[in-house]
Amino acid sequence: MSLQDFQNRLAKNHKHFAKWARRQGTEAYRIYDRDIPQYPVAVDIYGGRAHVAEYDTGWQQSDEEHAAWVAEVKATVAEVLGMAPRTVAFKIRRRQRGDFQYHRTGHHSADFTVEEQGRRFWVNLDEYLDTGLFLDHRPTRKRVGEEAAGKRFLNLFAYTGSFTVYAATGGAPESVTVDLSNTYLDWARRNFELNGLDLGRHQLVRADVFRYLEEAVDQGQLFDLIVMDPPSFSNSAKMQDILDVQRDHGRLVDACLKLLMPGGVLYFSNNLRGFELDARLAPLCRDVSAQSVPEDFRNRKIHQCFRFERP
Repeated sequence: MSLQDFQNRLAKNHKHFAKWARRQGTEAYRIYDRDIPQYPVAVDIYGGRAHVAEYDTGWQQSDEEHAAWVAEVKATVAEVLGMAPRTVAFKIRRRQRGDFQYHRTGHHSADFTVEEQGRRFWVNLDEYLDTGLFLDHRPTRKRVGEEAAGKRFLNLFAYTGSFTVYAATGGAPESVTVDLSNTYLDWARRNFELNGLDLGRHQLVRADVFRYLEEAVDQGQLFDLIVMDPPSFSNSAKMQDILDVQRDHGRLVDACLKLLMPGGVLYFSNNLRGFELDARLAPLCRDVSAQSVPEDFRNRKIHQCFRFERP
Protein backbone atom coordinates (compact mmCIF):
# COMPACT_ATOMS: atom_id res chain seq x y z
CA MET A 1 0.00 0.00 0.00
CA SER A 2 1.32 3.44 -0.95
CA LEU A 3 1.21 6.85 0.67
CA GLN A 4 -1.60 7.67 -1.76
CA ASP A 5 -3.63 4.77 -0.37
CA PHE A 6 -3.13 6.11 3.16
CA GLN A 7 -4.13 9.59 2.01
CA ASN A 8 -7.25 8.30 0.28
CA ARG A 9 -8.35 6.20 3.27
CA LEU A 10 -7.76 9.09 5.64
CA ALA A 11 -9.81 11.46 3.48
CA LYS A 12 -12.67 8.96 3.13
CA ASN A 13 -12.75 8.23 6.87
CA HIS A 14 -12.54 11.91 7.77
CA LYS A 15 -15.53 12.77 5.61
CA HIS A 16 -17.60 9.99 7.19
CA PHE A 17 -16.61 10.47 10.83
CA ALA A 18 -16.77 14.27 10.78
CA LYS A 19 -20.49 13.97 9.98
CA TRP A 20 -20.88 11.15 12.50
CA ALA A 21 -19.16 13.18 15.23
CA ARG A 22 -21.48 16.14 14.68
CA ARG A 23 -24.45 13.83 15.20
CA GLN A 24 -22.80 12.45 18.35
CA GLY A 25 -22.09 15.94 19.66
CA THR A 26 -18.36 15.37 20.06
CA GLU A 27 -15.29 17.31 18.99
CA ALA A 28 -12.94 14.44 19.93
CA TYR A 29 -13.02 11.26 17.84
CA ARG A 30 -10.93 8.78 15.85
CA ILE A 31 -10.79 8.88 12.05
CA TYR A 32 -8.11 6.27 11.32
CA ASP A 33 -7.27 3.17 13.36
CA ARG A 34 -4.36 1.28 11.76
CA ASP A 35 -6.59 0.57 8.75
CA ILE A 36 -3.60 -0.06 6.45
CA PRO A 37 -0.78 -2.25 7.88
CA GLN A 38 1.95 -0.13 6.27
CA TYR A 39 0.64 2.90 8.20
CA PRO A 40 0.22 1.59 11.78
CA VAL A 41 -1.03 4.80 13.36
CA ALA A 42 -4.18 6.03 15.05
CA VAL A 43 -5.36 9.48 14.04
CA ASP A 44 -7.65 11.32 16.44
CA ILE A 45 -9.32 14.70 16.03
CA TYR A 46 -9.47 17.05 19.02
CA GLY A 47 -11.32 20.16 17.93
CA GLY A 48 -9.09 21.91 15.43
CA ARG A 49 -6.07 19.74 16.13
CA ALA A 50 -4.96 16.17 15.42
CA HIS A 51 -3.18 13.55 17.50
CA VAL A 52 -1.25 10.81 15.69
CA ALA A 53 0.02 7.79 17.61
CA GLU A 54 2.35 5.31 15.94
CA TYR A 55 2.09 1.76 17.27
CA ASP A 56 5.32 -0.17 17.65
CA THR A 57 5.38 -2.97 15.07
CA GLY A 58 8.95 -4.10 15.59
CA TRP A 59 9.93 -2.86 12.15
CA GLN A 60 13.63 -2.30 11.67
CA GLN A 61 14.25 1.23 10.43
CA SER A 62 17.21 3.52 10.75
CA ASP A 63 16.64 6.76 12.64
CA GLU A 64 16.80 8.64 9.34
CA GLU A 65 14.26 6.34 7.66
CA HIS A 66 11.88 6.59 10.59
CA ALA A 67 12.18 10.37 10.78
CA ALA A 68 11.38 10.64 7.07
CA TRP A 69 8.37 8.33 7.47
CA VAL A 70 7.07 10.34 10.43
CA ALA A 71 7.43 13.60 8.49
CA GLU A 72 5.55 12.04 5.58
CA VAL A 73 2.69 10.88 7.80
CA LYS A 74 2.40 14.23 9.61
CA ALA A 75 2.40 16.16 6.34
CA THR A 76 -0.29 13.88 4.90
CA VAL A 77 -2.51 14.20 7.97
CA ALA A 78 -2.14 17.99 7.96
CA GLU A 79 -2.92 18.20 4.24
CA VAL A 80 -5.98 15.93 4.33
CA LEU A 81 -7.43 17.61 7.43
CA GLY A 82 -6.60 21.13 6.26
CA MET A 83 -4.57 21.83 9.39
CA ALA A 84 -1.28 23.61 9.92
CA PRO A 85 1.51 21.02 10.47
CA ARG A 86 2.25 22.51 13.91
CA THR A 87 -1.26 21.49 15.05
CA VAL A 88 -0.54 17.79 14.41
CA ALA A 89 0.96 16.03 17.45
CA PHE A 90 2.87 12.78 16.88
CA LYS A 91 3.77 10.13 19.45
CA ILE A 92 5.12 6.60 19.44
CA ARG A 93 3.28 4.10 21.64
CA ARG A 94 5.68 1.38 22.67
CA ARG A 95 4.80 -1.70 24.68
CA GLN A 96 5.80 -0.72 28.18
CA ARG A 97 5.14 -1.83 31.70
CA GLY A 98 4.83 0.48 34.64
CA ASP A 99 3.36 3.86 35.46
CA PHE A 100 4.45 5.30 32.11
CA GLN A 101 1.09 6.94 31.50
CA TYR A 102 2.13 9.56 34.05
CA HIS A 103 5.42 10.38 32.36
CA ARG A 104 5.94 13.63 30.54
CA THR A 105 7.08 13.46 26.94
CA GLY A 106 9.41 16.45 27.17
CA HIS A 107 7.29 18.38 24.67
CA HIS A 108 5.29 21.37 25.78
CA SER A 109 2.03 22.83 24.52
CA ALA A 110 -0.94 24.68 25.93
CA ASP A 111 -4.01 22.89 27.26
CA PHE A 112 -7.23 23.50 25.36
CA THR A 113 -10.82 22.34 25.68
CA VAL A 114 -13.02 20.05 23.62
CA GLU A 115 -16.73 19.38 23.91
CA GLU A 116 -18.25 15.93 24.20
CA GLN A 117 -21.99 15.35 24.52
CA GLY A 118 -22.59 18.65 26.29
CA ARG A 119 -19.56 18.44 28.61
CA ARG A 120 -16.19 20.13 28.20
CA PHE A 121 -12.75 18.72 28.99
CA TRP A 122 -9.22 20.02 29.14
CA VAL A 123 -6.84 18.10 26.86
CA ASN A 124 -3.15 18.33 26.00
CA LEU A 125 -1.84 16.55 22.92
CA ASP A 126 1.89 16.85 23.56
CA GLU A 127 2.99 16.73 27.18
CA TYR A 128 1.93 13.20 28.17
CA LEU A 129 1.57 9.85 26.44
CA ASP A 130 -2.21 10.18 26.85
CA THR A 131 -4.22 13.29 26.11
CA GLY A 132 -6.48 13.61 29.17
CA LEU A 133 -9.53 12.00 27.56
CA PHE A 134 -9.81 8.31 26.61
CA LEU A 135 -11.96 8.40 23.48
CA ASP A 136 -12.81 4.69 23.57
CA HIS A 137 -14.80 5.18 26.80
CA ARG A 138 -17.19 7.72 25.29
CA PRO A 139 -20.21 5.32 25.21
CA THR A 140 -19.65 4.22 28.81
CA ARG A 141 -19.34 7.84 29.92
CA LYS A 142 -22.68 8.52 28.25
CA ARG A 143 -24.24 5.49 29.95
CA VAL A 144 -22.92 6.61 33.35
CA GLY A 145 -24.37 10.08 32.77
CA GLU A 146 -27.75 8.55 31.94
CA GLU A 147 -27.77 6.29 35.02
CA ALA A 148 -26.36 8.71 37.61
CA ALA A 149 -29.38 10.78 38.66
CA GLY A 150 -29.77 10.64 42.42
CA LYS A 151 -26.84 8.22 42.77
CA ARG A 152 -23.76 8.40 45.01
CA PHE A 153 -20.89 7.83 42.58
CA LEU A 154 -17.35 6.44 43.01
CA ASN A 155 -14.67 6.76 40.32
CA LEU A 156 -11.55 4.59 40.84
CA PHE A 157 -8.26 4.98 38.94
CA ALA A 158 -10.02 8.13 37.83
CA TYR A 159 -7.31 9.74 35.63
CA THR A 160 -8.69 13.21 34.79
CA GLY A 161 -12.17 12.59 36.18
CA SER A 162 -14.22 12.48 32.98
CA PHE A 163 -16.56 9.76 34.29
CA THR A 164 -17.29 11.92 37.34
CA VAL A 165 -18.08 14.92 35.14
CA TYR A 166 -20.67 12.80 33.34
CA ALA A 167 -22.10 11.41 36.58
CA ALA A 168 -22.35 14.80 38.25
CA THR A 169 -23.84 16.59 35.25
CA GLY A 170 -26.21 13.63 34.92
CA GLY A 171 -27.60 14.29 38.38
CA ALA A 172 -25.34 12.49 40.88
CA PRO A 173 -25.63 14.64 44.03
CA GLU A 174 -22.23 13.57 45.39
CA SER A 175 -19.18 11.63 44.30
CA VAL A 176 -15.70 10.49 45.26
CA THR A 177 -12.92 10.50 42.63
CA VAL A 178 -9.77 8.54 43.48
CA ASP A 179 -6.37 8.60 41.78
CA LEU A 180 -2.77 8.36 42.91
CA SER A 181 -1.45 11.22 40.78
CA ASN A 182 -1.58 14.81 41.99
CA THR A 183 -1.13 15.88 38.37
CA TYR A 184 -4.28 14.12 37.25
CA LEU A 185 -6.32 15.04 40.30
CA ASP A 186 -5.51 18.68 39.58
CA TRP A 187 -6.53 18.08 35.96
CA ALA A 188 -9.79 16.52 37.22
CA ARG A 189 -10.39 19.55 39.45
CA ARG A 190 -10.06 21.84 36.44
CA ASN A 191 -12.49 19.63 34.51
CA PHE A 192 -14.95 19.87 37.41
CA GLU A 193 -14.65 23.66 37.47
CA LEU A 194 -15.02 23.83 33.69
CA ASN A 195 -18.35 22.02 33.98
CA GLY A 196 -19.61 23.96 36.99
CA LEU A 197 -19.43 21.12 39.52
CA ASP A 198 -19.68 21.88 43.23
CA LEU A 199 -16.33 20.80 44.68
CA GLY A 200 -17.93 20.65 48.10
CA ARG A 201 -20.07 17.71 47.00
CA HIS A 202 -17.68 16.06 44.55
CA GLN A 203 -14.63 14.98 46.49
CA LEU A 204 -11.16 14.39 45.02
CA VAL A 205 -9.02 11.85 46.91
CA ARG A 206 -5.33 11.13 46.30
CA ALA A 207 -4.87 7.50 47.33
CA ASP A 208 -3.69 4.07 46.34
CA VAL A 209 -6.96 2.43 45.24
CA PHE A 210 -6.17 -0.80 47.12
CA ARG A 211 -5.78 1.15 50.36
CA TYR A 212 -8.80 3.33 49.64
CA LEU A 213 -11.01 0.29 49.10
CA GLU A 214 -9.84 -1.38 52.31
CA GLU A 215 -10.62 1.74 54.34
CA ALA A 216 -13.95 2.40 52.61
CA VAL A 217 -15.11 -1.18 53.32
CA ASP A 218 -13.99 -0.89 56.96
CA GLN A 219 -15.89 2.40 57.28
CA GLY A 220 -19.04 0.90 55.81
CA GLN A 221 -19.22 3.36 52.94
CA LEU A 222 -21.83 2.66 50.25
CA PHE A 223 -22.27 3.84 46.67
CA ASP A 224 -25.00 3.39 44.07
CA LEU A 225 -22.72 3.55 41.02
CA ILE A 226 -19.00 2.75 40.67
CA VAL A 227 -16.63 2.95 37.70
CA MET A 228 -13.25 1.22 37.91
CA ASP A 229 -10.86 1.42 34.96
CA PRO A 230 -7.41 0.35 36.20
CA PRO A 231 -4.22 0.36 34.14
CA SER A 232 -3.03 -3.03 32.95
CA PHE A 233 0.07 -2.79 35.11
CA SER A 234 1.59 -0.25 37.47
CA ASN A 235 4.71 -0.32 39.60
CA SER A 236 4.47 3.28 40.73
CA ALA A 237 6.71 4.03 43.67
CA LYS A 238 3.69 5.71 45.28
CA MET A 239 1.86 2.37 45.53
CA GLN A 240 2.43 -0.13 48.30
CA ASP A 241 1.80 -3.02 45.90
CA ILE A 242 2.49 -3.64 42.23
CA LEU A 243 -0.75 -3.66 40.24
CA ASP A 244 -1.29 -6.42 37.70
CA VAL A 245 -4.90 -6.22 36.50
CA GLN A 246 -5.07 -9.86 35.41
CA ARG A 247 -3.86 -11.07 38.80
CA ASP A 248 -5.55 -8.45 40.97
CA HIS A 249 -8.91 -7.71 39.36
CA GLY A 250 -10.78 -10.28 41.48
CA ARG A 251 -9.64 -8.61 44.67
CA LEU A 252 -10.55 -5.16 43.32
CA VAL A 253 -13.98 -6.21 42.07
CA ASP A 254 -14.80 -8.02 45.32
CA ALA A 255 -14.05 -4.86 47.30
CA CYS A 256 -16.19 -2.74 44.96
CA LEU A 257 -19.12 -5.12 45.29
CA LYS A 258 -18.94 -4.74 49.08
CA LEU A 259 -19.35 -0.97 48.60
CA LEU A 260 -22.47 -1.24 46.42
CA MET A 261 -25.93 -0.52 47.73
CA PRO A 262 -28.57 -3.15 46.84
CA GLY A 263 -29.35 -2.56 43.17
CA GLY A 264 -26.08 -0.70 42.76
CA VAL A 265 -23.98 -1.01 39.60
CA LEU A 266 -20.25 -1.41 38.98
CA TYR A 267 -18.68 -0.86 35.57
CA PHE A 268 -15.26 -2.53 35.45
CA SER A 269 -13.11 -2.08 32.36
CA ASN A 270 -9.51 -2.54 31.32
CA ASN A 271 -7.46 -2.55 28.13
CA LEU A 272 -5.16 -5.51 28.76
CA ARG A 273 -4.86 -7.55 25.58
CA GLY A 274 -5.80 -11.14 26.31
CA PHE A 275 -7.51 -10.26 29.60
CA GLU A 276 -9.65 -13.08 31.02
CA LEU A 277 -12.24 -12.40 33.67
CA ASP A 278 -11.99 -14.58 36.77
CA ALA A 279 -14.40 -17.46 36.18
CA ARG A 280 -15.79 -16.93 39.68
CA LEU A 281 -16.95 -13.43 38.67
CA ALA A 282 -18.46 -14.30 35.28
CA PRO A 283 -21.91 -15.31 36.64
CA LEU A 284 -22.14 -12.00 38.50
CA CYS A 285 -21.80 -9.69 35.50
CA ARG A 286 -22.64 -8.98 31.90
CA ASP A 287 -19.94 -8.37 29.29
CA VAL A 288 -20.98 -5.07 27.65
CA SER A 289 -17.82 -4.61 25.56
CA ALA A 290 -19.71 -4.87 22.26
CA GLN A 291 -21.76 -1.83 23.27
CA SER A 292 -18.97 0.07 25.05
CA VAL A 293 -16.48 0.29 22.15
CA PRO A 294 -17.50 3.24 19.95
CA GLU A 295 -18.11 3.14 16.21
CA ASP A 296 -15.04 5.24 15.42
CA PHE A 297 -12.70 2.53 16.76
CA ARG A 298 -11.90 -0.11 14.16
CA ASN A 299 -10.10 -2.07 16.89
CA ARG A 300 -13.08 -3.65 18.65
CA LYS A 301 -10.76 -5.11 21.29
CA ILE A 302 -9.45 -1.75 22.51
CA HIS A 303 -10.94 -2.56 25.93
CA GLN A 304 -13.24 -4.95 27.76
CA CYS A 305 -16.09 -3.68 29.93
CA PHE A 306 -18.24 -5.60 32.44
CA ARG A 307 -21.40 -4.52 34.24
CA PHE A 308 -22.01 -5.90 37.73
CA GLU A 309 -25.30 -5.30 39.56
CA ARG A 310 -25.75 -6.08 43.22
CA PRO A 311 -29.05 -7.89 43.95
